[in-house]
Amino acid sequence: MKGSSKFEIRNSNQESGAKFDFGNACFASNLLRISEFEFRVLTLAFIFLTFPALAATNISADDDLQKLRPPRAEIPPTFWEKYTLWVIFGSIVVFALIGLIIWIATRPKPPIIVPPEIRAKQALDLLLTKPEDGYVLSQVSQILRHYIAESFALPAGEMTTTEVCQMVGTHAGIGPELAGGISDFLRRCDERKFTLSPPAAPLAAVATAYKLVDAAQARLADLRRHAEQVPAA
Repeated sequence: MKGSSKFEIRNSNQESGAKFDFGNACFASNLLRISEFEFRVLTLAFIFLTFPALAATNISADDDLQKLRPPRAEIPPTFWEKYTLWVIFGSIVVFALIGLIIWIATRPKPPIIVPPEIRAKQALDLLLTKPEDGYVLSQVSQILRHYIAESFALPAGEMTTTEVCQMVGTHAGIGPELAGGISDFLRRCDERKFTLSPPAAPLAAVATAYKLVDAAQARLADLRRHAEQVPAA
């Protein structure tokens, strides 16, 4: 019994020792866990405590840099903001001038009216140096007929020499003296055109037509003066 009691006491001591060793291990592990938790807490506390100081240091450094920088000047207005109305007005004026120039350059020009006496003399000048043959006489006769018909408002159209002489002789504006000279010249031109034998002397048809044109212009001037005096009277 005593032996057994000793054995039991020893076993009990061994069990208690075993229990004691297990407790120590648990306590050590708890200590390690608490130390790790505390380490994390301390680390976070350190970070949160040092961050404001760092931030304050950065802010103060930025403030110092801003104080050192010179103040920025006011941004001036752009060209378009300053001269918008002038640019629009100038563009309108330029386009208007361009349109006016194009219209003036492309519009149909009024025809230049040449007086009938100037046209008749210009046509006679072309025949002045040519020999006085049937063709030249026919051209001179046609030029004089067209001039008389246009100047004294005679009916237009092709007419024979006899018809022209009758119309000229009965026209009150032409007068008997001028009508006789025109009729005599046209008849002589026809005689020279259709004669078979060459004439003894030239007719001087161009020079005679010049004189008849000048006489007709003098007659027209007399008619205009008379027409101006009648209303005044």
